Amino acid sequence: MRTWWRRLFPGPWRWWKVVREVLGGLLVCALSALLQAGDGGGWPSGLVVGASAGLYALRRGLPGPVLVVTAAGVGGPTGFLPVLVTAGYSVGYRLNRPWRAPAVLALGFLGTVGVGILQNRRDHFPLPVLLGLCVAGYLLVGVLPAVIGRYRAQRVALLDSLRERNEQLLRERVMIARQARLRERHRIAQDMHDSLGHQLALIAVHTGALEVDRTLNERQREAVGVLRQAATGAMRELREVVGLLREDTATAPGGVDAVERLVETSGAVGARIELRRQGDPRPLAAATGHAAYRIAQEGLTNAHKHAPGAPITLTVRYEPDALVVEVANGPGGDGAAAVSGGQGLTGLRERARLLGGMVHSGPLPGGGFRLAGMLPYTSEGARAAVPDDEELALLAGSSPEPEQRRRSPAAGCALGALGVLGVVAAVAVVGAIVFVSSLRDATVSMKLYDSIEVGQSEESVNERLPIGSDFLTGDFRKIGPPVPEGAHCRWFASDRDTGVDADQDVLRFCFADGLLVEKQHFHGRV
Repeated sequence: MRTWWRRLFPGPWRWWKVVREVLGGLLVCALSALLQAGDGGGWPSGLVVGASAGLYALRRGLPGPVLVVTAAGVGGPTGFLPVLVTAGYSVGYRLNRPWRAPAVLALGFLGTVGVGILQNRRDHFPLPVLLGLCVAGYLLVGVLPAVIGRYRAQRVALLDSLRERNEQLLRERVMIARQARLRERHRIAQDMHDSLGHQLALIAVHTGALEVDRTLNERQREAVGVLRQAATGAMRELREVVGLLREDTATAPGGVDAVERLVETSGAVGARIELRRQGDPRPLAAATGHAAYRIAQEGLTNAHKHAPGAPITLTVRYEPDALVVEVANGPGGDGAAAVSGGQGLTGLRERARLLGGMVHSGPLPGGGFRLAGMLPYTSEGARAAVPDDEELALLAGSSPEPEQRRRSPAAGCALGALGVLGVVAAVAVVGAIVFVSSLRDATVSMKLYDSIEVGQSEESVNERLPIGSDFLTGDFRKIGPPVPEGAHCRWFASDRDTGVDADQDVLRFCFADGLLVEKQHFHGRV
C-alpha cells in the first residue's frame, strides 16, 4: 500500500512543501473556476474545478497521464488551462529519459485536437481556425512550461553534480594534507629522536658516572642524582612525544597523575612546594590531562627560574564543570615575583582555547605570581589540540551553508526571462479566450436562424440570439441589401464553413416597433 501511495505522491514532504502544494492547488482551482465561468460552453463548473484539483494533486507522481488527460480536456472546457500549465512543467521536470517527454507532449496534442474537433460540432469554427488555435494554445500553455521544467531539472542536476564534485575535491584535499602532515610529523620525530635523544642520553650517562664518583660529598651526589632523574624523565617524555608523532594517536604524554612526579622533582632540588587536590577526581580526555600537566609544568618552571626559594602552592581542583589547575608562588629571595617571557604562556593559552578553556596569569596583590588554567571536561565542537587538525577541520567544512550560498547571476536572468515569458503567456491566453468568446457571441447557427420567424417580438428573438460582437461584425453593415426604413438591425456570422477565400456568410435581423420585420441571409466580401 505504501508503495503505490509513494508512487502517486512522491516525497519528501516537509511542512513548507505541503503549504506550497495547498496554495498552488487553491490558485489553480480559482483560475479554473474563473475561466470556466467565462466559457459558457455547457460544462459544469464544479466538475471541471474538481477534476482540475485532482489532476493537480497527481501531477508529481503521474506527470505523463495527467498531461494527456488535461490536454484532452482543454479541447473542451477552458477551465483545464491552469492545470495544463502545471502538468507541462511536471513533465519537463520529472521525465528524464529523452523520448518520454516528447512522446507525452505529442499524445497530449493529439488529445487536444481530437476533443477540439468533437467540440467543434457545437461551436462550428472553421477547421483552419480550430487547428491554429490548438497549435498556438498548446505550444504556449503545454510545451513552453515543459521546456522551462526541463531547463530547471537540468540546472538542479548540474548544481548537484558540481556540489558533489566539490565535496570530493575537498575530501581529497584533506587526505593529501593529512598525508603531508603525517610525513612532516615522522620527520620531526626522527629529528627529535636523533638529536635530543642523543644529547639526553649523554647527560644521563655522565650524571650516572658522577653519582658514583667517590670524590663527591653526599650533598653533591644527591644533586647529581636529581639531575640524572630529570634527564631520565626528559628522555621518557621525549619517547612519548616521538611515539605520539609517529602513531598519530590521541594519547598525549603527561597528565594529571604525572603532576605528583613534578612536585617530587621540584622538592628534590630544595623548593618548598605544596600540592593540594580538591574535589572528586573525574576521568579526563587525553588532551585535557596533557594541557593540565603543561600548565603545572610551566608554572613550576617559571617559579624556579624567576623566584628561587619562594614557597609554591600547586592546586588541582575538580569543579562541577571544569578542571582548574593553579600554580601560585610568593616573592623570591630578592623580593622579585616570578614572571615569564611570554612564549610558554602563549602556547598554553592557545592549547586551552582549542579545548574550550582559558588560561590566566598575573602578579598577586601581596607579591608573587599566579598561573591558573580552566579546562572543561567536555568540549563539544572544540578543535583537537594539534594546530594542523584545526586547519584540516576548517578545510573539510569550508563549503558554505545553503543559506550563505550566493545566487548565480544566471539564475537571476533565468528567473527574469521566465517572468517575462509568464506575462506574455498570460496575455496570450487571455487574448485567445477573449477572441474565442467574441467569435461565439458573433455566430448564429442556421438551425436557430430557420426557427426564428418574422413577426415575433424583439424581446423573444433577442433572448434566443447571442449578445453579438461589434468588433467582428461591424464591417457586415457595409454589405448586403439596404436596411428597411425606420428599422434597426443586428448582424451575425453563420456557422457554415465557407472556406478561407469564400465570401462571408452573413445573417441579419431587423426590428421595428418591437417586432422582427425582416431577416436576411446573404453573402458578401468585407
